[in-house]
Amino acid sequence: MKINFLLAAALVGLTGVLLGAFGAHGLRESLSPAMLTIYKTAVDYQMWHALALMGVALLLRYNPDEKSLIRAGWCFLFGVVSFSGSLYLLACLNMKWLGMVTPIGGVSFLGGWGLLALFSLKDKSIVSGHNETNESD
Repeated sequence: MKINFLLAAALVGLTGVLLGAFGAHGLRESLSPAMLTIYKTAVDYQMWHALALMGVALLLRYNPDEKSLIRAGWCFLFGVVSFSGSLYLLACLNMKWLGMVTPIGGVSFLGGWGLLALFSLKDKSIVSGHNETNESD
């Protein structure tokens, strides 16, 4: 299944800003300080991984069929939904059983970063700053 990771990054970032503003202004009075900290952690990870998705999208422009990049993007996207999503629900609805879902999202994030590292080892132009078209420079 093809996905537009730039669009995904934009939507993850957009919802991260919205949820962050909602947490800062709408939930301050209704959540305990501990739950607000959990909520803020969800926002932080969502925003960092919106940037990671943007990086994947930009790298895919030059490597459109690179499986490690595509898989990294899916890992980041799944990680946002499962890690940040479970923390939002835990903080707002006190669904403690979701604490078991959160580490799955964390492992997904790790997988995404590992796949990105794997891609960097495979693509020599990342290290040298050159690609085949400007080798004569």
